[in-house]
Amino acid sequence: MGDKVVCVTGGSGYIGSWLVKLLLHRGYTVKATVRNLSDPSKVEHLKALEGAEERLHLCEANLVEEGSFDSVIDGCDAVFHTASPVILDNVKDPQVELIEPAVKGTLNVLGSCGKAQSVKRVVLTSSMVTIAFKKPTQNSNPLIDETSFSDPIYAQEMERWYVVSKILAEEAAFKFAQENSIDLVVINPGLVIGPLLQPTLNETSQYFLTLITQGKCTSATPGGNFVYVDVRDVANAHILAFENLIANGRYCLVAQVLNCSRVLQILRELYPTAKFPICEIEENPNALLPFQVCNDKARSLDMNFIPVEQSIKDTTESFILKNFFNLRM
Repeated sequence: MGDKVVCVTGGSGYIGSWLVKLLLHRGYTVKATVRNLSDPSKVEHLKALEGAEERLHLCEANLVEEGSFDSVIDGCDAVFHTASPVILDNVKDPQVELIEPAVKGTLNVLGSCGKAQSVKRVVLTSSMVTIAFKKPTQNSNPLIDETSFSDPIYAQEMERWYVVSKILAEEAAFKFAQENSIDLVVINPGLVIGPLLQPTLNETSQYFLTLITQGKCTSATPGGNFVYVDVRDVANAHILAFENLIANGRYCLVAQVLNCSRVLQILRELYPTAKFPICEIEENPNALLPFQVCNDKARSLDMNFIPVEQSIKDTTESFILKNFFNLRM
């Protein structure tokens, strides 16, 4: 793939960093966009990647600035659009902080793709929140797949503005792609865990850290269930979605659905001498509403998911290594 040039928006982020790393490893030339080239926390870990000196080009671009991506995307074979704000709590102005950069940013990137004759496919990072966020029902063990769509009205009622931003961005992307004959594939990961390449703690990793240090699972779907997937699998799925000609539509990326108490139980098994908190739902097991996510479509791209126990261990080790967390013995 040494002759292929690709663009990764949000290259300094959690998923973006791993995507850049794997693309370089596969021989691609990568143009990665970041918001601020002069911020060491955004660029130093990318510059340190194997192959970066020869085949990584860092570029500054602004999601809400029309035309900001034109020169970066021109000449690229594929565009991986991972850039989108992630603010899960304490949103003061949903429109400015989340919805506008998510929706307008996606349309700006797709607009640049439409102008570039070179782009063969766009792979968009969406989320399972566009698939599985609905009013809880009493149905036991429903199976969720790519044909499922979240309820934006319910998300607004619950003031889950990140969910709203992802739903609207995905809808806008499919509409624009169809109207402008852009080949678009959408990746819908669950809660992403796994080792961090970037030096700072991102929002989803912060949620996982809060669970393992305080036993809180407030961002979980009803019953304290999380849909887990490893960041390395998410990055790999993006590449497979570009390389595999039959790839189309949306892809649910979930290795396993686990409730909070089971995650803490796995950690106690991994670190038997360490002390982990009691999960806030462990006293009320009747609150659990199990559900399953079908990942058959993702597996059709030759995806092999990392076992969630391995992801939990690697995430915890990464937290320890970066001094975000100490095991209490």
